[in-house]
Amino acid sequence: MPGRVGGLTAIATALLAGHLSVPPTDSPGIVPAPRPAAAPFPALDPTLRVADPAAVSARLTRPLANPALGSPVGLVIDALSGTTLFDRGSTTAVAPASTLKTVVAAAALTTFDARTTLTTRVFHTPPATPGGPVPDGQVAASTVGAVGADGTGAAGTPPPAAAPPGGTLWLVGAGDPTLTAATGPAGYPAPARLSELAAQVRAAGITEVDRLVGDGTLFTGPSTATGWRDSYVTDGNVTPVSALEADGGRTTPGATGPRSATPDLAAVNAFAAALRRAGVRVASTGVGAMPGGSGSTDGSGGPRQVAEAHSPPVPLLVERMLTYSDNDLAESLGRLVAHARGLPASFDGATRAVLDVLRELGVPTAGANLADTSGLSTANQIAPATLVALLRTAVLPGHPQLRTLLTGLPVAGFSGTLGDRYNAPDTRAGAGDVRAKTGSLRIVTSLAGQVVDTDGRLLLFGFFAPVEEAGSTRAALDQVAVALASCGC
Repeated sequence: MPGRVGGLTAIATALLAGHLSVPPTDSPGIVPAPRPAAAPFPALDPTLRVADPAAVSARLTRPLANPALGSPVGLVIDALSGTTLFDRGSTTAVAPASTLKTVVAAAALTTFDARTTLTTRVFHTPPATPGGPVPDGQVAASTVGAVGADGTGAAGTPPPAAAPPGGTLWLVGAGDPTLTAATGPAGYPAPARLSELAAQVRAAGITEVDRLVGDGTLFTGPSTATGWRDSYVTDGNVTPVSALEADGGRTTPGATGPRSATPDLAAVNAFAAALRRAGVRVASTGVGAMPGGSGSTDGSGGPRQVAEAHSPPVPLLVERMLTYSDNDLAESLGRLVAHARGLPASFDGATRAVLDVLRELGVPTAGANLADTSGLSTANQIAPATLVALLRTAVLPGHPQLRTLLTGLPVAGFSGTLGDRYNAPDTRAGAGDVRAKTGSLRIVTSLAGQVVDTDGRLLLFGFFAPVEEAGSTRAALDQVAVALASCGC
């Protein structure tokens, strides 16, 4: 036991020590910050013997033979030495499901500064003449109806305004799906709030606008990926990808069930409600691209910024994405990485960008072919060896910016997608020890992460079963991880 306690202590220290440090970016809507200092990982104990590969393989034979797992493939390595302890088909690309989120996590943590936030902004275009209509063609949007102060129509008289009434407000998304309509607890850590934006608009002296237009055009290309089920949106798995959405496209903050098929418009209408509560009358809503790019602040007549709200820092977004397997965050972060690297903020650009980052980190990507960055697509292919090599890159001291990849992994029996697992008699031994990203699709059930064995060695693993997830499948995969954790091999 001393070795095990020592190993756990070293890992806990490694996960908690130091600060993240990544290059800044000039991407619109992303606010970089001064680079903080980075502390190295404390070294893992090199005096602990490496496990015997034959003993590890023997330990895994029975749990991997469970019929519920079909014909699984997998890899186990010793984190410190890199020694392969078990290998079954690890260099053959397979569907990873949501274990792929470790890849976009690494890309985001490497691309953005640790204090970078995503900034949703509001701009105002004044009317052509005080109180006059908005010129034709100024709004590349479809008006979807009048919105009065009481929410039932263009009713009510606005209070005296410090600025000429009318004109257009532009809600410009920065790829932050945690932007929320909630005024109380929102389920996100320190989220950007529509109510905060509305209060700033009112404080700018704006009490009435002819149009409120949402701009989600930072992201380009199709909003759903090859290999996605048609039911993903209606089942509540993901929202069609847009740079503008509120509460992950949910109907109300914290809701479950179907997502909006038009998340940008849903966000605009939620903002219109927030504006009404703040005392700003909105005549109509729509979506479209704001003319003039980021707008002007010099009185030249272009859109003028009147409000902004910041997301939590990128590492907190990454942690949430990993812990709760947040598909909207995964797709947004992938596109933001692409945009920061000068690639299209689309599925194609995002998948290229995240694999480029892996190669730059020295992680092998042979055989990888991705269709999205959330892992929802059944067309995704990546080798287990790639994902386990990435975990080792995060553990070793050369890349401290990747530490959040480890702290974001769900903890067996305690957090996220593993919170309700490892509570049965045959898996309870793994509670608090197994830390891993889960994955499930109709063609694969997966688990990739780390355990500390009974000798105190940190082991990294990835297991992929070519079967649809079910209760028995999850339990069988958990038993494999427990066999590793209880191994004195």
